[in-house]
Amino acid sequence: MTEILVHDAVGGGLSTDVRVVDHPAWPQLKNAVEEIRVWQSADGSVDLDAEDAPARADVDAALDRIVAAVERLSPLLPHGAAYHRALVADLRRWAAGGYGVPDFLDSLMAFQPAAERVDGRQHLVVFPMYTQNGNPDRNLEAVVLRMVWPEWLAELEATRYDNPLFCGITFEDFTSGYDTNSAVLFPETVAVREAPERFTWGGIFCDREAARFRRVTEAAVAVLGVELPEDIQEMLGDQQRCQEAFVLWDMVHDRAHSHGDLPFDPFMIKQRQPFWMYGLEELRCDLTAFKEAVRLEAEGNPHGRDVQYAVLFDRMFRFPVTGDRVRNYDGLGGQLLFSYLHKHDVVRWTDNTLHIDWQRAPEVTNQLCAEIEKLYRDGIDRPKLVHWFAAYDFVSTYLAPHPGSRWAKGPDALDVSQPPRRLVDDVLPDEFPLSMFYEALSKKLKSVIASTKGITPADVERAAA
Repeated sequence: MTEILVHDAVGGGLSTDVRVVDHPAWPQLKNAVEEIRVWQSADGSVDLDAEDAPARADVDAALDRIVAAVERLSPLLPHGAAYHRALVADLRRWAAGGYGVPDFLDSLMAFQPAAERVDGRQHLVVFPMYTQNGNPDRNLEAVVLRMVWPEWLAELEATRYDNPLFCGITFEDFTSGYDTNSAVLFPETVAVREAPERFTWGGIFCDREAARFRRVTEAAVAVLGVELPEDIQEMLGDQQRCQEAFVLWDMVHDRAHSHGDLPFDPFMIKQRQPFWMYGLEELRCDLTAFKEAVRLEAEGNPHGRDVQYAVLFDRMFRFPVTGDRVRNYDGLGGQLLFSYLHKHDVVRWTDNTLHIDWQRAPEVTNQLCAEIEKLYRDGIDRPKLVHWFAAYDFVSTYLAPHPGSRWAKGPDALDVSQPPRRLVDDVLPDEFPLSMFYEALSKKLKSVIASTKGITPADVERAAA
């Protein structure tokens, strides 16, 4: 059995940490979860009366194996004991109720990974849930993860980027719901009887984000003929360095959603807005992280420059050509960043080569951040619909709207007597189509993008070898 030594921040010394995934109970748990997943409906229930339904005894046996495995693994993770007890109770209650729509609220409330963030600490997570950018159904999933909380990150969070709910995490192993593009673990995805008043944590898999970034960026750089500075070339070859860039980027991005001049609920929970509003919000948070990274670099922090180029390359190369073209707000944000830099001569596509002015890139990118922040500040004094149009005008300054767009024709083309949310129906699925540059890049990177589904750092290293 593999053992590694990690620092125990609570005890102040070294303790032996046995990898959960090396314990024989982990594959038993994983296999039992996969067995139940196949029987579940989209809402997480198991219809025992369906024509092709499994035998109740088979479902019970699989659930018993999950419970037994959790109980065997729990002693390896004493910090999670309360969660494991609640998890077993929720599993048993689900079975007693005939495997209806699952309710794991009690175990969700008992799972508190952000309460004590210890670098390298393992967590075993089992929930019926959907995985964002992955499986839309609330299937049972099992994940073993590790906390990423090095001292330098903890100090930055404590002194300037307070974010007590943020968890940087890495995969140890996972069930098939995470063999997808999902790189987050969010409590709001879990099947519960009622949403709690507030969530107390949110996790980002920085190892998957870094691995995906490396593979796509290396391919894009080769296709576009970009000449990279030596230190950035070295960064792309270093998984650990990229993970550190992403965990810092994600921490600052996450807190940015609730900081600044905000004319609306920044998370847009249960709101219906045009997708360019979501695109601008995600880009604003990324550019806030970029701006802070410029400051950190000026102060001599070695992670500052890495974060800047992680933001630039991921936003310009991966985001615009990933996913479908139906309300792709992350894609829109990437298109907007590229177009802004192109119109300000920071990037030039000449002789089939992408040239980047590395000296001006930080200044002009921060300039875009400032313009979005002004848009938000002005929006505080605007009615909602007027703010939507102002945001549309801002985006369409840099991105050409679809020629069939009604929004592009202005208020006179829309029935503004309707509530604003009704006018969202007039937004085209691809309101801002890809430029010819991105149409061509999309074709060249299509197979690379597809290869990042379910990616892990080991996949990148194997490909490099």
